Amino acid sequence: MVKSVNVAIIGSGVVGSAFINQLNNLKSKIAYNVVYLARSSKEALYNKDYKPVDLASYKTASAEPVLGLDDLVVYLKGAHKPTILVDNTSNETIANYYPTFIKEGISIATPNKKAFSSSLKIWNDIFTNAEQDGAGLVYHESTVGAGLPIIGPLKDLVLTGDKVETIEGIFSGTLSYIFNEFSTPEKAEKVNFSDIVTKAKNLGYTEPDPRDDLNGLDVARKVTILARISGFEVESPTSFPVESLIPKPLESVASADEFLQKLPEYDSEIQKVKDEAFAEGKVLRFIGKVDFKNNKVSVEIGKYPFDHPFASLKGSDNVVAIKTDRYPNPLIIQGAGAGAEVTAHGVLADTVKIAERIAN
Repeated sequence: MVKSVNVAIIGSGVVGSAFINQLNNLKSKIAYNVVYLARSSKEALYNKDYKPVDLASYKTASAEPVLGLDDLVVYLKGAHKPTILVDNTSNETIANYYPTFIKEGISIATPNKKAFSSSLKIWNDIFTNAEQDGAGLVYHESTVGAGLPIIGPLKDLVLTGDKVETIEGIFSGTLSYIFNEFSTPEKAEKVNFSDIVTKAKNLGYTEPDPRDDLNGLDVARKVTILARISGFEVESPTSFPVESLIPKPLESVASADEFLQKLPEYDSEIQKVKDEAFAEGKVLRFIGKVDFKNNKVSVEIGKYPFDHPFASLKGSDNVVAIKTDRYPNPLIIQGAGAGAEVTAHGVLADTVKIAERIAN
């Protein structure tokens, strides 16, 4: 008899559509029955008899109004089957509802950082509920580093009694690209920080408003998640120092276009920092750090020698160095840390891990 699980998918945007395509092409001994697919915040595909949604035609199939979260729980539990909710959004309301899904026995696979990096209470509620009998499982590898194996190995180290000393890394594909272009070991002709930010936006590497990357909050959320896994009770991503790359006078300008237009006026400030680092044989990188010895979590511009692994990073790659009692020479994980395909791969891998545990 073929084992199976029911799957509910919320979100079919850039990451969501990549996930659906990968799931549809998955070769598995487990049957993944997609019984609910919220195509947008208003439309969803589902059948009252739980007949699976056809993933080949989900974009054009006629849809129903989305179910509210309470109604969705009732619907999913009504099938009396092991169920995985795949949340491919960054929606905070859905994230705040995770403790209820989990308590009701519905497992979660998601790249949504909000649930794991907002208030410490939500984090505690999620994992307290997950410890109860009959609760759902929680996998969120793609909340940090897209498909890179960072959270899984870190959890394994902590679970087996290792003690984390420091976690240090470049966690933003956008800021990785910007600093890899701006600050290099080679003494190249002068490049303006503002020109690289504009280029990154034109390449689609930044958010529509680059300030959403340059404010450092995305990195702060990822650092919050890793700190909490390691045992550091971080209250929120705004409860520790986060260096913003946005010049103060430009924080409140009306539009992204106006911001980019005025950013060149401030190039000299960061150019001076870069020149000082180069004189020391170092490059600039935008990093997040968890430091247990000094009881400190931070997000900031860091300086690294030309021969440091962070200095040789290319493109928009992420890299993290985890130093522990067992790994005095840090465990280094590096690779593509952004992009729809690798993020979706991470979510699908989590979905498969859950299915292997709960399918019947």
